[in-house]
Amino acid sequence: MTKPQVVTLDEWESARAGLLTAEKEATRALDALAARRRRLPMVAFTGDHTFGTPDGPRSLPDLFDGREQLAVYQFMDNGPGHFCPGCTAFTDNVPGPALDRLAAGGISWATVSDMPLAQIEAYKITRGWTLPFVSSHGTSFAADCGAGGGFMLSVFLRDGDDIYRTYATTARGVDRLLFTNNILDLSVYGRRQDWEDSPAGWPQHPTYG
Repeated sequence: MTKPQVVTLDEWESARAGLLTAEKEATRALDALAARRRRLPMVAFTGDHTFGTPDGPRSLPDLFDGREQLAVYQFMDNGPGHFCPGCTAFTDNVPGPALDRLAAGGISWATVSDMPLAQIEAYKITRGWTLPFVSSHGTSFAADCGAGGGFMLSVFLRDGDDIYRTYATTARGVDRLLFTNNILDLSVYGRRQDWEDSPAGWPQHPTYG
């Protein structure tokens, strides 16, 4: 397997310092984006959405669990017995303690899918998931969010009986939230996926291979 060039400590520290300058620039750019995100207007989110849960039907306001905000990950429905590998990887990266910290910050979490509840519950057992995972099967929730048959992360704000959508992202916007991908991006071989810009000879494979 091809490996990075071996250099002296002084040479490594010089190269690392140059990269650190670029990393700090990227951090400041992300801070500026977060500031713009906090100034994004919101839009009323309407519709009669009833979700299937192990405890019975729940409305969208119910999913807030009394908190001011709600983050929702829309898990793709690929049909009976089929599960999106990307959505599965994302859900594997949502640990319970992190959701407790979100709750302490006033944000509830719900993973939502158009899959029937029975399919969701069976898959939760297979994966060992304990996070809130409800079914939007038979509702227009995914379409109303703009997710359609895909995946998406949305954030909602509740003001009394009114619900507003404050943010949404998909594709690489969701990808950057994964703990494992962030750590892999710090490693010498990255994610080892064939779309990455890596030196010749670096190990790579198809993203979902």
